[in-house]
Amino acid sequence: MDFEEIYQDYFHDVYLYLRALSKDEKIAEEMAQETFFKALNAIENDTGPSDIRAWLFTIAKHTYFTYYKKQKKQILSDVMEEMGTGVEITEHLMNKEDAFTVHQFLHGMKEPYKEVFMLRTFGELPFKKIGQIFGKSEGWSRVTFHRARKMIMEYMEEMNNERS
Repeated sequence: MDFEEIYQDYFHDVYLYLRALSKDEKIAEEMAQETFFKALNAIENDTGPSDIRAWLFTIAKHTYFTYYKKQKKQILSDVMEEMGTGVEITEHLMNKEDAFTVHQFLHGMKEPYKEVFMLRTFGELPFKKIGQIFGKSEGWSRVTFHRARKMIMEYMEEMNNERS
């Protein structure tokens, strides 16, 4: 299979994957193009894989992380999702007073919620690695993180209601 066929067969899938990660069409388009540029260079150097689709997705994922690190943005995709409370945790972390309140709450939070939340949010570790640290599954670390985030969001919502 030549590179043009690979591009035609997989570009749309890679683009959709990157769009899901970045939540931005233009950035996804740029990163998809960069992904295929990197793939072309690797294929020319005879380092292409047997499973092209998985290989392209790996390149795309690394391209995504590199892009945001260069922008000096933290990758907090799960933390940045808006909760049903209408309050985003990232807004709290950017406000000094709220950040202090979040850290106070974290200090008193029960384990493993506290450590999982901190490893994911501040350590930027993937759920799989967090699961490995605890000797648990990736799913366990996802559930634990989401429960911790929910506890924090409920606490912050309660604090906002008291201030109002």
